[in-house]
Amino acid sequence: MRLLAWIKGHPKIGLIVLAYVAFIALGMPDGLLGVAWPSVRASFAIPLDAMGALLLTVTAGYLISSFSSGYLIARLGVGHVLAASCAMTGIGLIGYTLVPAWWMMVSLGVVAGLGAGAIDAGLNTYVAAHFNEKLMQWLHASYGVGVTLGPIIMTLALSVLDSWRTGYIVVGGFQLLLVACFVLTLPLWERHDEPAASQKPKRLTDYKTPLTNTLREPKVWLSALLFFLYSGAEMTLGAWAYSLLTESRGIPSAVAGLWAGGYWATFTVGRILAGLYAKRIGVNALVQGSLACALLGAGLLWWNPADAVSLGAVALIGFAVAPVFPGLVSGTSQRVGAYFAANTIGIQMAAAGLGVAVLPGLAGVLASKISLEIIPVALIVLFAGLSGLYRLSVLHGRQESD
Repeated sequence: MRLLAWIKGHPKIGLIVLAYVAFIALGMPDGLLGVAWPSVRASFAIPLDAMGALLLTVTAGYLISSFSSGYLIARLGVGHVLAASCAMTGIGLIGYTLVPAWWMMVSLGVVAGLGAGAIDAGLNTYVAAHFNEKLMQWLHASYGVGVTLGPIIMTLALSVLDSWRTGYIVVGGFQLLLVACFVLTLPLWERHDEPAASQKPKRLTDYKTPLTNTLREPKVWLSALLFFLYSGAEMTLGAWAYSLLTESRGIPSAVAGLWAGGYWATFTVGRILAGLYAKRIGVNALVQGSLACALLGAGLLWWNPADAVSLGAVALIGFAVAPVFPGLVSGTSQRVGAYFAANTIGIQMAAAGLGVAVLPGLAGVLASKISLEIIPVALIVLFAGLSGLYRLSVLHGRQESD
């Protein structure tokens, strides 16, 4: 209660702190499943590849809610959307621990995904509308904290209580605690999100643009394509770095595991540091410079003159790509215009979720048919394509604003 009183006494700072905590909570579930999966399989007596069914339903829910988040925020307000989303995520996660059959857990994946997608899109829209690039970078660094805490929570649940269900109950309970925080601070969210005075510039959330109008804009789809490709590239290396280093290049598993984990560590550090200089250099220079460094890292990973270079390249790519996603979110209004920005952010989150679901799997298919060495080649193509498309998107936005 003291925290809530402090938030009410310092509404602007308090709401951004609450947003950061919510993004930590958003990352936690993503770190649970990998550690819990052997125990989940044993509980339900299901095959190794059954995880794909759960990931499919979670992704479906995520795509639906993030795609429609602009409409929901315009009708209900950010605070109500966040409260309802956290409730759905908490119910879905705790529901995992109560159901007696695997198909029921898979079905609940839709509920958890609906909550996660709306939280992601809602907070991105809110921060883009009210705060600067620095705070956007730190918002996404909070996700890195959450996705790091998730495996720790599940490891403790398994080692101390020998129960994967306890890990999901802890994280689901945290989500429900956030519901209470959002409900108790609803007047602050609504006050901070009320339409701007006529003499002041409008914020993104002040526009009530019909979704159908937004979907007719080619620049919106170009912006969504950036998120599809970027998120797919980010997750492709995260998913396949360990296999590439061990199975294709013979690096010891302990060393490869450390550096594959280091990819996410440098990723989180990169976002924290980017918050310090993002506003000074500007979002366009930040994104273009980051993609150039990521392309350099992918080139080094493909070249592979020595094991140390491969390991360093993985860390470099993680550090380089860290500011790209929040930078792309912050620059949405520059690329598509403020009138379409709120709806576009939700569409972009949906495209990002689709990229995570599709591109790493496609890279795996290519690796199985050709070689794991196709992974760095795929990254070079993705980062080069992203760089070109980003410049085209920014140029298109400038031409329309002139």
